[in-house]
Order: sequence, then structure tokens, then C-alpha cells
Amino acid sequence: MCEFCIQHGEGKKWYLQAKNYAEDLLSDVRRRRFISDFFARPEHLEEDSDKLTRLSKAPGFVRRVVSGVVTRRMKKEHFGQVLPLEDVAEIFGFVNSIVRVPCICRQVTVGREVRYCYGIAMGPGGGAFYELLQGLDSSFLGGPETSAFEELSSEEALQSFAEHEKEGLCHTVWTFVAPFIGGICNCDRSDCMAMRATVTHDVKVMFRAEYVAEVDPDVCVGCRACMRVCQFGALAYSAADKKVVVDQTACYGCGVCRSVCERDAITLRPRAEVPAVAKMW
Repeated sequence: MCEFCIQHGEGKKWYLQAKNYAEDLLSDVRRRRFISDFFARPEHLEEDSDKLTRLSKAPGFVRRVVSGVVTRRMKKEHFGQVLPLEDVAEIFGFVNSIVRVPCICRQVTVGREVRYCYGIAMGPGGGAFYELLQGLDSSFLGGPETSAFEELSSEEALQSFAEHEKEGLCHTVWTFVAPFIGGICNCDRSDCMAMRATVTHDVKVMFRAEYVAEVDPDVCVGCRACMRVCQFGALAYSAADKKVVVDQTACYGCGVCRSVCERDAITLRPRAEVPAVAKMW
């Protein structure tokens, strides 16, 4: 289990614990202020992107020190963890509200509204989290207009997530001052600021799933469709064997590769069962 399961899940998958979505966590003044500032100032992501670019040009020891400081802070404030579609379905099974909203990252990186983010809450109609966002005067949220929000049933949301997988998007669950979980996003390396920070710049704000992918060589036909949707560069093609292989040290366990495998040659194994990567998060 990852450190978040120990800290926030009593040794179980922390993001499957209903208490981490509880409305009463939003009574914390610091958390409410953090959420308001985060969504009301999307320009802070552009500032962070500029900082990452400058950091990438710094000496190695400076990058390591700064990266460690940022990661420790984000573990307390706003971090994400990858999860497969099965775990998304479990979350949708116990939350009482799912609201699709514009993605703040895409607003910055592609300059337009793209709805890949989903607010999740224990309260109906989006609960207190939704009420808090409604009160923000932000271009990201379409100003005071509630049309920026789409409330979905669990079935509708899960179907959307399955479609996002076909696009190669990776599901991630997000905290707003840990352990409160307020949303699930669908990320890619080109447009998601968190994935870019983690994978491209080695500043970890997004952590690996509780799983790791595995290819059955007896079933794989080497079509390489899975390679086209892997956001982490964890899949390679063996010209000698005519098969795809997984670099499990690079795999984040999202399971997106399975969605395009017509032979069902790819499965997810619990990370704890694979000694080489059991402690890689």
C-alpha cells in the first residue's frame, strides 16, 4: 500500500474511503480558502509552468532539492493518484453527486474549455464543494452561470470515463488539502500540468496507482495499439518476439492500455505483488 493508504485509509485504499469525501471536511477554513484561491486564479498554473521551465535549466542538485520541497508541500495541499476504471466505478458507487466541470489545466494549456474534470461529493447536487465553486467569479467556471456544471448519473459518468480511456486519458483522483478528495480528472502528458510536472520535469505531484500492467506474451499479437495510448512511455515493442513488453518501473498502473487491446492481453496486477516496483510510487 502507498503512504496515502497508511495515512488516510487505515491500510486500505485511501480513495475508496467515504470519510475522505465527507462534507464536514469543508468546514475547515484553510481548506475552503485553498479551494477558492485554486479555482479563482487559474493564472497561477501558468506561473507554475514558467517555474518548471526555469527549474529544468538549473543544476541537478538544485532540481532535486526544489523538487523534494514541492512534492512535500503538494502531498499536504493538492496531489493526485492514478487509478484504473474499476476503482473509478467503486467511487461512483458511494458518492452522491458527480458534476462535470471545465478543466482548469486545459484552460491554461490549450486556451479553451474542455470538460475532462469531474467534481465528486457526498452531498446531493454537488454538495458543499459545488456550492463553494458556484460562489466564485471565475472565467474558468463561466462566471456566475451554473451552465458550467453538468450533473451526471454514475452510469453516465462511467460511460464518459470509458470514452476518455479510448482517447488515451489517464484517470486521477485529487485532494484539496489532504485528505479531502474533491475531484477525478482525466489527464494526458501534453495538456495536464500535473502530469507534465511529474513525468517531464520529475517534480512529483501525481503518484502511481496501486497496480502495474502486465502483458501475456501468449495472447499478445504485437499490434502495438496499446503503445499509442500509454502516457508514460512504459510499453515497448520487441522486434525479435513480435510482442509488446511492459517496463514496469515506468508503468503508473492506469490500465488505459487495456481499453484498446482487442486480444485482452493486458491485465493489472496489485503493485504489492511485484517486488521490483512494490515501493515505487
